[in-house]
Amino acid sequence: MPANTTASSDAPGAAGAKTGRKKGRRARLIVIVLVLALVAGIGYGAFWSVSTVRASYPQTTGSVKLDGLDANVDVKRDSYGIPQLYADTDADLFRAQGYVQAQDRFWEMDVRRHMTAGRLSEMFGSDQVETDAFLRTLGWRKVAQEEYDKVLSEETKKNLQAYAEGVNAYLKGRDGKDISVEYAALGFTNDYKPSEWTPVDSVAWLKAMAWDLRGNMQDEIDRSLMTSRLDAKQIKSLYPEYPYKEHRPIVEQGAVSPVTGKYDPEAKPSDALGTGTGTGTGTGTGTGTGTVQGVTEGLNTQLASLSDTLDQVPALLGPNGNGIGSNSWVVSGKYTTTDKPLLANDPHLAPQLPSLWYQMGLHCREISAKCQYDTAGYTFSGMPGVIIGHNQDIAWGFTNLGADVTDLFLEKVSGKGYLYDGRTKPFTTREETIKVAGGKDRTITVRETNNGPLVSDRSGELETVGQKAPVTDGAPDRAEGYAIALKWTALQPGHSMDAVFELNRAKDFTTFRKAAAHFEVPSQNLIYADTKGNIGYQAPGTIPVRLKGDGTMPSPGWTSEYGWEKDPIPFDQLPYEYNPERGYIVTANQAVVDEKNYSPLLTKDWGYGTRSQRINDLIESKIKDGGKISTEDMQKMQMDNNSAIAALLVPELLKINISDKSVREAQKLLEGWDYTQEPDSAAAAYFNAVWRNVLKLAFGNKLPKELRVKGECLNVRRADASGPVDEQNKLVRECGMRDADSAQPDGGDRWYQVVTELMDDQDNDWWKTAGNRRDEPTENRDQLFARAMKDARWELTAKLGKDITTWNWGRLHQLTLKNQTLGTAGPDLLQRALNRGPWNLGGGEAAVNATGWNAAGGYEVVWVPSMRMVVNVGDWDKSRWINLTGASGHAFNAHYTDQTDKWVNGELLGWSFGTNAVARSTTDTLTLKP
Repeated sequence: MPANTTASSDAPGAAGAKTGRKKGRRARLIVIVLVLALVAGIGYGAFWSVSTVRASYPQTTGSVKLDGLDANVDVKRDSYGIPQLYADTDADLFRAQGYVQAQDRFWEMDVRRHMTAGRLSEMFGSDQVETDAFLRTLGWRKVAQEEYDKVLSEETKKNLQAYAEGVNAYLKGRDGKDISVEYAALGFTNDYKPSEWTPVDSVAWLKAMAWDLRGNMQDEIDRSLMTSRLDAKQIKSLYPEYPYKEHRPIVEQGAVSPVTGKYDPEAKPSDALGTGTGTGTGTGTGTGTGTVQGVTEGLNTQLASLSDTLDQVPALLGPNGNGIGSNSWVVSGKYTTTDKPLLANDPHLAPQLPSLWYQMGLHCREISAKCQYDTAGYTFSGMPGVIIGHNQDIAWGFTNLGADVTDLFLEKVSGKGYLYDGRTKPFTTREETIKVAGGKDRTITVRETNNGPLVSDRSGELETVGQKAPVTDGAPDRAEGYAIALKWTALQPGHSMDAVFELNRAKDFTTFRKAAAHFEVPSQNLIYADTKGNIGYQAPGTIPVRLKGDGTMPSPGWTSEYGWEKDPIPFDQLPYEYNPERGYIVTANQAVVDEKNYSPLLTKDWGYGTRSQRINDLIESKIKDGGKISTEDMQKMQMDNNSAIAALLVPELLKINISDKSVREAQKLLEGWDYTQEPDSAAAAYFNAVWRNVLKLAFGNKLPKELRVKGECLNVRRADASGPVDEQNKLVRECGMRDADSAQPDGGDRWYQVVTELMDDQDNDWWKTAGNRRDEPTENRDQLFARAMKDARWELTAKLGKDITTWNWGRLHQLTLKNQTLGTAGPDLLQRALNRGPWNLGGGEAAVNATGWNAAGGYEVVWVPSMRMVVNVGDWDKSRWINLTGASGHAFNAHYTDQTDKWVNGELLGWSFGTNAVARSTTDTLTLKP
């Protein structure tokens, strides 16, 4: 089944049904295991031959007839199976792209489109009904259809249609077992047959991408939940202001001009239009009467339930929206050894198998009005075009901007509708029928207010939201209760699919910005370089302007005082840079611009700039005194393992007098350590264990239990923790938590900033902890640090052994690549057939080499640089790239994980682009014929 989609139920009578579902699921998995064992040739005779295993592998040589082509298309693959396509028309190019991606990745594409449409139950049965219901409520597929029907350009629709025709040409006449081994397994338990691909299937993927990059919704929920136990000052200390003086924003000068009303990179902030006081900047602290928390204390239980409901949605890009980040930077030719710009990008996403990315080149043999593309880079299987990469004139990269594009609204509801400005307005409703493999169909009713769909309708707890709410601060009569609506920019039709093709065709910064204007959701940082030596940056996206509040807490939905203005921030007011004097641009999820110099508000919840500042420092150290940066230097920067929090804490940890010999032995590991987190580093292992225990002691045990842990073991649902006590205890031990409901910080760079601001306050209340049978209470910072060092010593003794000479970071910090459907659950045999690993990794949380781990759940790698590229602008064939896994989605294919070892070691592959270079690297050629 898909990752993170196991639904739970606490309704009366659910226990028996749950048991039945588990038995049925277990029986299906046993059958699937046996089938995969046969397919993999690991037992049970010769029922499945090697030729059967290879039946789904792509044909890569010879020729194939592809109906609809105007002329031949050549598919040239290198030794890693990466295809470069050559065609004479746009339609042929995208038709071939659809065919080739279906060859390698159709199972992934099929599961993905069922997820985005809320149709997982059609493939995997009743276990997915609750997930489907929530996704139908959000209506991704519905909005995608509206985009295709009413918004997208005719040219874009032609490209989407050609792509779909290519996919369907591949599917024609093939049984499931001929497409992928997973269908062969699924066929023994389900009569599911893949249907034809449609253009809307491609468009809907952008909604899933936008969902995982949606910004601060979890922070919005968490802040509200904190009010049950913490006061406003304490909450503020856990969400400190962005440290602009220490961590530079992306754009360091410029403002909205009072003359033109547009963003001007040369304008001085003192002359800016409405600087710091414009509409939508917000004035609330997140805990007062300007938010829902000021009118109802009954909200917290329901928000905790919503948080759990959100966790059921498959996390395609990262672990439930947490830790999503990326690095990108571009250096001007005046500071490079090539005399042309160098551009690097490595998006940080969930470690998936196959990788989210698919490398490809799309080439017109001759650029003309009928064939406009010569581009290469990273694509999404299931969607035409190149997402990140370069064409013959420009290169571009993405990181998540993190704009606040979602708000939760508490609605006063009744059977007749919802209250708004003293009047009851009728809901907008629609019915959705969920088809279930092997079960009965389920029909749900989706209700919407002017603030969006009622996401609370999908939770039994949320249906009674607000029942305990006191009538205070102007709250309406709540006789029939409250509900929670989600307002999100991605639920409005937009032009993002148009932007993909426009980026692929862009020739200069003007056309690049024109394309960026259409990249509405998700809001991304776009960096740029061209063959003429220019570099640039643009912040795009549909970003709302709030009437009141700052988006950090849920808002009242029953009054027009809140909500959004009709129009978002105009594109021409969004920050950009072009050839800045400093000669380079860094984006790594830090603040885009100092909010004192810019209005209206983009978000209050930036990443805190640890990675971005490290990259800035590395560039400056290289170019000072006339130094130059090479392609190899860019590559080394991507693998930088430095721990900023270690540089802050270790000097203080070493000052503490430790009397326990075993703990002192571990403390000595930190002496002389350079704060780099190499896989073989014992110091890195011990320090990260200390850091985790500092967080647990100082904060975790003081946070509300509703803030359920968010980490790899957070894939465990309430249903999984409702079994026998010994199973629950096992869960607790594996997760390293006191109990299954404890709330722990994730350890990201927000927590770096929290601790940084507390370091000089030895007696702050956060350092004070209660004693236990083993330890005395702590009264100050150093006492807490001493206990954390002790706890870390015994934790690693249990995990790595008593002999500290055998410790190393990589043994704790491991990456296992999991097939995102049948490889995420079930017996070991099934997982061994589909999954790969583990690999011992260096790097860590908030390092440039961002192999992220979640301190709430342990040290396992939960997000990674999902690909890495260094583009040598103008001399394209000297560019380099790597993917996390490989080109193929077929579990036993040679290209399933053939790039992973090199990725682990920080290596990059050569990236051929020009016709001659591609010819030299080609090992297989397939000709697609009309």
